Amino acid sequence: QVQLVESGGGSVQAGGSLRLSCQASGLPFSTLHMSWYRDIPETGRELVARVSSFGRITYGDAVKDRFTISRDSARQAADLQMNDLKPEDTAKYICNAVRSGGLADTWGRGTQVIVSS
Repeated sequence: QVQLVESGGGSVQAGGSLRLSCQASGLPFSTLHMSWYRDIPETGRELVARVSSFGRITYGDAVKDRFTISRDSARQAADLQMNDLKPEDTAKYICNAVRSGGLADTWGRGTQVIVSS
């Protein structure tokens, strides 16, 4: 099984930046597709960004050109650099790891991001 540990949430003013990190263990990192989702009370869970095991990257429409996802094999981590944050980015950000075929689908506990205007 996969274990995920998220870090890096916090409070920031609009226009600021935060960096989230999700460290995985338990399975070979090279086999994991890593994603960040966020829970917004009004709209539910939405994809923020995904980086596949072979490096293909996908972003949610709301964060394109502001957020950058990357994977660090040495740290076995997926990082999310969030720039130009807006109040509507306020949410609980949750890391997900999954292997091809939907195997070992694992969610982290989440980290809170609060953006004030």
